[in-house]
Amino acid sequence: MSDDDYLSSNLLGDMPQPSGMSPTQDLEIVRNVPVRVSAVLGKVRLQVRDLLKLRSGSVVELDRKVGEAIDIYVNDRLVARGEVVVSENRLAISITEIIRIE
Repeated sequence: MSDDDYLSSNLLGDMPQPSGMSPTQDLEIVRNVPVRVSAVLGKVRLQVRDLLKLRSGSVVELDRKVGEAIDIYVNDRLVARGEVVVSENRLAISITEIIRIE
């Protein structure tokens, strides 16, 4: 199953489908819909007094270890895991695992 077919069947599964259209054609309906993508490197819980002490150069320890996968969310829903890479002098994400949406 291609990624387009998978996305179409999971994202559009409840939508009425015009007869004679393939899942890839159905996906055309949503191709230009903006979504928010977030890559979470880790989390930390701080008290307000500790947050107010942060300055430029402060180090905040996160709950992940070096080399652990980061979580990738689309509209606040976990969809993948990956790793941080450098691409053309920019930080980027290499997706290593797709989380199946049920």
